[in-house]
Amino acid sequence: MKSPIRPTDEDARALARELIDAARFAALAYTDKTNGAPMISRVALVAGPEGAPLSLISDLSHHSAALQQNPVCSLLIGEPTGKGDPLTHPRLSLQATARFVRHGDAEYPALAKAFLVKQPKAQLYIGFADFALVRFTPLGANLNGGFGKAYVLTAEDLARAMR
Repeated sequence: MKSPIRPTDEDARALARELIDAARFAALAYTDKTNGAPMISRVALVAGPEGAPLSLISDLSHHSAALQQNPVCSLLIGEPTGKGDPLTHPRLSLQATARFVRHGDAEYPALAKAFLVKQPKAQLYIGFADFALVRFTPLGANLNGGFGKAYVLTAEDLARAMR
């Protein structure tokens, strides 16, 4: 059987970039710290100043504690529209590491400003002491660009896409 994975090209990198840029939320997969099993949460998400995914997460959340213990995670980015088969809509399964940026960190003000441009309602709680911004550094991804359009993107592909 011939591999369904297409060679990664500029169109695939551009689609990955579009999905990250358009994201306002994502499914965050992480390892549950209590039993080591996979777990998923929905998080607010934007493209940060350098194009990498950025979220705002409360320390009170289960996924925050899990990511602080083990920062390796995945984000499923891309939502189907109201029409057609949901499995034909583009989506990016991004492997990443999470890094918390807290109030008082030098990069926090610029990241907070970038986050609020795309998630203005977060102004209500971004200043709370238990909230931190989380930068996701891409390690690789699987891109499903629609039916018959599967790609594997490396960290280098994603870095090129985010420039």
